[in-house]
Amino acid sequence: MTTQQSSVQLTNLDHDSERLGHFRKLFTEEGYVPLPGFLTASGLDALRREVDHLESVATRRDFNMECMNDTPRHMTTVGGHVISDESPLICDLYGDPTVMQFLRDVTGLELIAAPDLVERHVANFLHLPGDVHGAHFDDYPVALLLFVETPGSPEDGGLLEFLANAGDLAEIDGPDTRRAFHVSGDAYVLRTDTTAHRVTALSRPCRRVVLNFAYATPDSATVTPSASLLYA
Repeated sequence: MTTQQSSVQLTNLDHDSERLGHFRKLFTEEGYVPLPGFLTASGLDALRREVDHLESVATRRDFNMECMNDTPRHMTTVGGHVISDESPLICDLYGDPTVMQFLRDVTGLELIAAPDLVERHVANFLHLPGDVHGAHFDDYPVALLLFVETPGSPEDGGLLEFLANAGDLAEIDGPDTRRAFHVSGDAYVLRTDTTAHRVTALSRPCRRVVLNFAYATPDSATVTPSASLLYA
């Protein structure tokens, strides 16, 4: 983990106790903390340049994930091992001490870098009609997701759907599932090991490009082959 502060400029990292207390409550009760405008304009531009390069080394994935209730994956991805070689800037942002402390304050967890480099920091591209990231849990408990590019409206698809404290992935098809629309520069924190979540299919040619940062706790353990199937 880097000890240098990232050059990507962010907002929403102040340590106002009332605000952080609200975030902690959301994370504990709903498993989801929206962070609108998390990236500054210059920070978003910097990540767009990185992602444009990463897309040239990305891999297309089209399959159903057997270990996740056979849910579909139609998307293009870049794994953390590739990002480690190709983008020092993204790696620095992942391990930025200010970001790490902010996430610890929001979640109340003693977060560390995910041990598995493949899923530590990944890029996901949905860009074709029907592209979808089907329902799943993550191996590690916390994700910070950064929106680099988004569809223009909720009708275009690419929406986050999630259900906190789900006992089974099938529960995400029930009436309590929530849906969220985001725009470029937004972010969110998600309790990903107990919150069933998915991204809805794109309904037309448009782009949803995100960076997903996974964080572990000292007792976290990889329990599924899902990351290696999607990113290795």
